[in-house]
Amino acid sequence: MSRILIIDDEKELVMLLEDELKARGHEVMVAYDGEEGIKLSKKQPDLVLLDIMMPGMDGFEVCRSIRDEVLCPIIFLSAKQSEIDKIKGLNLGGDDYITKPFGLRELMARIDANLRREKRAQYISTENKRTRLYFGKLNLDLKERTVKIDGKPIALTKREYDIIELLATHSGQVFSREHIYEKIWGYDAEGDSSTVVEHVKKIRAKLTAADPSVEYISTVWGIGYKWNKI
Repeated sequence: MSRILIIDDEKELVMLLEDELKARGHEVMVAYDGEEGIKLSKKQPDLVLLDIMMPGMDGFEVCRSIRDEVLCPIIFLSAKQSEIDKIKGLNLGGDDYITKPFGLRELMARIDANLRREKRAQYISTENKRTRLYFGKLNLDLKERTVKIDGKPIALTKREYDIIELLATHSGQVFSREHIYEKIWGYDAEGDSSTVVEHVKKIRAKLTAADPSVEYISTVWGIGYKWNKI
């Protein structure tokens, strides 16, 4: 059974999807606007169905707000059929995009496919390599996606954790800002590598506050960053 969050202002459609998903054994959470959807997303669903055209905060804004915190697949539901809208949704962190009106069987197949893909990715990342790395007082748990120093958890956004995992699992290797940006944000992301600098600055501040005696990330001037072997 998976926990699925539906964020859509079309109540009749939501009721239809809710009934079908529950009949298939899923737990369903429902929000009829973006703000409520953001609140419910903190309960860490296994998949989000997100409408784009909602009053107030639209689906693009919701995705932008939750993507750093929510690790699960996000499927956009939209009456917008242009390629530009689809690309925008995927660049913001969406995993799939289906246009309205859609067939119920097709949507259920897309949901199943995304849930299977997510489970495979989790299996690969946790079963085929070490799940915990230790650097002095710092413990990186790849399965739980957590970082602790002296047993105390460090509060990180999804992007911050992803950067730490990339660097720490290749400790000693130097990564350019551009390489980090492409790995974490994707080749087609809107933005540039300067955002990496800001994220690394925030990561350093959090790690230093917890353990000022160790420099976990070094700047290699003119090239990029590396995780230090400790």
